[in-house]
Amino acid sequence: MNSRLPFDPPDTELIAGDVERAFAEDLGNGDATAELLPAGAVAEAVLTCRDDAVIAGAPWFDACFRRMDPAVRIAWQVRDGERVAPGTVICRLAGHARSLVSAERSALNFLQLLSATATAAATYVAAVAGTGTRVLDTRKTLPGLRLAQKYAVRCGGGHNHRIGLYDAILVKENHIIAAGGIAPAVAAARRLHPALLLEVEVENLDELQQALAAGVDRIMLDNFDVPLMREAVQLTAGRVPLEVSGNVDLGTIGEYARTGVDYISVGALTKHVHAVDLSLRLRLDRRSP
Repeated sequence: MNSRLPFDPPDTELIAGDVERAFAEDLGNGDATAELLPAGAVAEAVLTCRDDAVIAGAPWFDACFRRMDPAVRIAWQVRDGERVAPGTVICRLAGHARSLVSAERSALNFLQLLSATATAAATYVAAVAGTGTRVLDTRKTLPGLRLAQKYAVRCGGGHNHRIGLYDAILVKENHIIAAGGIAPAVAAARRLHPALLLEVEVENLDELQQALAAGVDRIMLDNFDVPLMREAVQLTAGRVPLEVSGNVDLGTIGEYARTGVDYISVGALTKHVHAVDLSLRLRLDRRSP
């Protein structure tokens, strides 16, 4: 693994696909403005972060510039997952000037979004420090960028919930109603997909006991208040991991974690992000033709 990537990114083909879609909407049939630059001119560029942030997204940033100019040189000064202060130089680039300006917006879009996701994750992780509770993401991601945002969550110290509807089973209220109860829903899930993690969402202590009796792998406490969370932790006694969902924000997550639950899932990690402020400045090599 590249030494500046402490967290496994998605497959390079997936990243390349993300970049192709970004270029298709931004470049279309070409960059008309870049044609103003002298053909063959080379330039250097410095990328600076203007915010206090956790950096994430280097593989997408690199892929954007290398898609335009395979010979571009990118020298990273920080690693994905590293927190930086305002004014920090993130990386330096050198390559064809036209390629640098054409790839700039797409590259920065990936980096500002994924760094924002990592920064949000790090903020929530810090809020539960010392409790042993793990912060999870959700499926509330930008369409087409789920694996990218889930990578960014890991960069921020968070953990991934299921990737989609195919790699784990989460039995929620409507599934329970349609199946005729928790027990039959769990029985059907075990029969159809015995290898998948099986989680059941419960809304009260009676449903919690039903889920425990059914032998599930994890239980989600949906919109429990703090006293009920504590009671659920005592009732479960460590037999099954408990996850809290609903009404979670930075004002509540610490108190929730101190009840002793194992996981807290937070949609805000991926859907309530504020893009990190990045600045890429070019300097043309005056020796260029």
